[in-house]
Amino acid sequence: MGGMSTTRLDPARVHQTVERLAERIHARFPERGLNRVAAELAQISADVGSSGPGLRRRLLATSWFARIVGAIVMIATAVLLVVTIRDAIQHGPDQSFEWVPLIESLINDLVFAGIALFFLMALPERIQRRELLATLHRLRSLAHIVDMHQLTKDPERLRPDFVRTTKSAEPGLDRDELEHYLDYCSELLSLIGKVAALCAEESEDAVVLDTITGIETMTTDMAGKIWQKISLLPD
Repeated sequence: MGGMSTTRLDPARVHQTVERLAERIHARFPERGLNRVAAELAQISADVGSSGPGLRRRLLATSWFARIVGAIVMIATAVLLVVTIRDAIQHGPDQSFEWVPLIESLINDLVFAGIALFFLMALPERIQRRELLATLHRLRSLAHIVDMHQLTKDPERLRPDFVRTTKSAEPGLDRDELEHYLDYCSELLSLIGKVAALCAEESEDAVVLDTITGIETMTTDMAGKIWQKISLLPD
C-alpha cells in the first residue's frame, strides 16, 4: 500500500479493487446476474478515473473561452455606454422627462450584459456538474440494482421450520453460498459509495456534493440491512 495518498482517493486503486471484486464474484457465481452488476461498476470506475484529466482540460478550455467572451461583452458594453452617453449629451432631448427612456435603455443594457457575464462565468461549473451528475445517476441506479439482487435472499428460507408457499422465492443457494452472495452485495454497495466519492475529488459544487452524500448514505443503509441478514444466517 506504499505511496497511497492519505488525503485523496486514488482512482486507479479504487478501480483495481472493483475489478478484483468482479473477478471474485465471477469465480464463485459465474451464472449469476451479480456478475453484470460488478462489470458495470468496473466500467464506471474506469470511466471516472480516465475522465478526470479530460474533464479538467475541457473545463480549462471552457473557462478561457468564457473569459474571452466575457471580456468582449464588457468592452462592447463599455463602448456602447460611452457612445450613448456622448450622443445623449451632444444631441440629447431638451426636456428632462425625455431622458427617462434613454436611462431605462442604458439600465437594460447593463442588466443584460451582467446576465451574460454571469452565464459565461458559470458555464464551466455547469458543464462539470452535468457530467458528474450523469455519472452519479448511474451509480445510484446501480445501487438499487444491487439491492434488488439481494432482496429475495432471505436467510429465514434456510431454516428447517420455514413454511414455504407456492409463491415463495427460492434463493437457489445453500447457507455458505448465500453468505458469500450477501457479502459480495455489501462490498459492491461500499465500492459504489467509493466511486461516487471519487467525483468529489473533481468538484466542490454543492449539488454534486449533496448527491454524493445521498448515495453514500443510501449505500451504507443498504449494506447495513444486508449485514443484518448475514447475522441471521443459521449456523
